[in-house]
Amino acid sequence: MKNVGIIKENFDLAHKFTKLLNIKEMNAVELPLYNSVHINSLVLSAAKESQMGGQQAVIEFSKNTKADQIMIIEEKSKAYKTEVNFGGKLIKISIPDDEGSHEWILEVAAQMLATKDLVMANDMRSRELLALAKKVAATNVTVFINGPTGTGKEVISNYIHNNSSRSEFPFVAVNCAAIPENMLEAILFGHEKGSFTGASQANKGIFRAADGGTLLLDEISEMPLSLQSKLLRVLQERKVTPIGGSKDVEVDVRVVATTNRDMLAEIKKGTFREDLFYRLNVFPLRTLALKERPEDILPISAALLKKHTSSENTFPLLTSKALNVLKNHMWPGNVRELENVLQRAMVICNENTITDNDIMIDSSLQSTEKSLADRLQTGNMVATA
Repeated sequence: MKNVGIIKENFDLAHKFTKLLNIKEMNAVELPLYNSVHINSLVLSAAKESQMGGQQAVIEFSKNTKADQIMIIEEKSKAYKTEVNFGGKLIKISIPDDEGSHEWILEVAAQMLATKDLVMANDMRSRELLALAKKVAATNVTVFINGPTGTGKEVISNYIHNNSSRSEFPFVAVNCAAIPENMLEAILFGHEKGSFTGASQANKGIFRAADGGTLLLDEISEMPLSLQSKLLRVLQERKVTPIGGSKDVEVDVRVVATTNRDMLAEIKKGTFREDLFYRLNVFPLRTLALKERPEDILPISAALLKKHTSSENTFPLLTSKALNVLKNHMWPGNVRELENVLQRAMVICNENTITDNDIMIDSSLQSTEKSLADRLQTGNMVATA
């Protein structure tokens, strides 16, 4: 857990920021209690920076706390601005007096402090899922994650791996729906040189590639029946036999499987083996559609904009009205639809600010195209991305 030291003196938003950091599994520590806790990041207001004697004085103070990152937040500024220096070791954020922007900017600030493994979850239901996933991570049980497309099944799989004793070993993912049936067996279990046409060299396969770590079998419901029996044997025996090989090879892998299908219906149709399902379904988890966890829209939006922004110095501002539009949409396409809408907004927004007029989530593709055409004709669109 990352420790963030906060100097609350002359920092009006300190309480809100502390609460947000704790939600994100960062330990916010009020300074000057740093002597008993190692601090990873130091946060203070621009007013406190001035009181301490300027930036150099703050840097010297941070050395005493052993913090390797400093964030200086200027409150009641004239305009929103983010400035990242020295490879992220010094971050400056300006927050306007407009209270409607505070929620967004504090989220941006929190994500700048977070580690790369942070899961974007502010909604209580998502946090409950993460708490359960962390408990599962402490064991070696097989996990089966079910949920609609685009709801973060691979994110949860990664979270389980990163919080497990296997985190120092590989995390390997394979999409069972994306690989031709005649290649999937070789990719999963490996093959010997010359075992089939084109096998010019041996390949150990992803089970052995993930040895000691975690193997994600994404969209497991799409696996051909002919391979399901072989997978069942591997799960039972913890051994794989490469194509063309004569010896079993032991593997130590935790398997996480995912699907967006009703597996009991698939079993009933005869497209999935019942014995394999129960072998995989040791600990079931379910991801929720985005419409069922509206408080996640803010952190996910910030993460997506960060992903598509060329520099953290140009991190867009999402207005409160724009955020309300996003929160009130039903998102049938879940996170993938949200990503499309935000990328579109980045293209058409002006002055690095995304307003409600830039959020185009028409249910009809034709109406969306018409809205874009109208913006172009009126000259009310300037490309910024």
